[in-house]
Amino acid sequence: MPYSANHKARSRERILKSAIELFSRQGFERVSIGQIMKLAKLTHGAFYAHFASKEALYHASVRETLESSRAARLVKGPLSVQHLTELVANCWNLQELERKHEPGPETVLFNEIGNENAEVRTLFEASYLRMKKMLETRLIALGRLKKLPFEPDREVIAEKSRAILASLVGAVAIAKSLPSEQERQYILDAAQRNILQMLGVNKSEPEGMPGTA
Repeated sequence: MPYSANHKARSRERILKSAIELFSRQGFERVSIGQIMKLAKLTHGAFYAHFASKEALYHASVRETLESSRAARLVKGPLSVQHLTELVANCWNLQELERKHEPGPETVLFNEIGNENAEVRTLFEASYLRMKKMLETRLIALGRLKKLPFEPDREVIAEKSRAILASLVGAVAIAKSLPSEQERQYILDAAQRNILQMLGVNKSEPEGMPGTA
């Protein structure tokens, strides 16, 4: 007896959910189809009824992450420097990244630095551009409201966004590889202070910021 369309849709959703969870923590290369199907509680053979390859599933998981991430929703919040720092801090608290949570486009950047797979590199670029655009949109709006100490010139904004992302992704990539929890936190704290300075926030430990120690 053939499975109903409803059953197939639910199975696909379980596979996709499991893939998002594993890919967001371990990256493309360190996750196998078998691991994904085991987490989804489905047989290995059922995979190909829904996805042509691991690359196709990875593409679908990143697209889903980009569309539904918390960071993307944060960009619709109130226009303030504090809110923007919350958006940035949300991306890189290591304890939050290691807990079960809804991953965002930043997880692709953290996990796939240097990956040579053509499909993954394309998605890495898409995630980077999504994050950069998100920051630019916020900075332009804040600049027009005179809430930042620099003019909302598009070239200046683009440069600020690149610098923030470089500090953000670099700090997390390094910190994730270190065994010392204390050194990891030092790196993250230093990067966060650097990002806040770029935004004109002259506080070493701003109140209300998620991810601060």
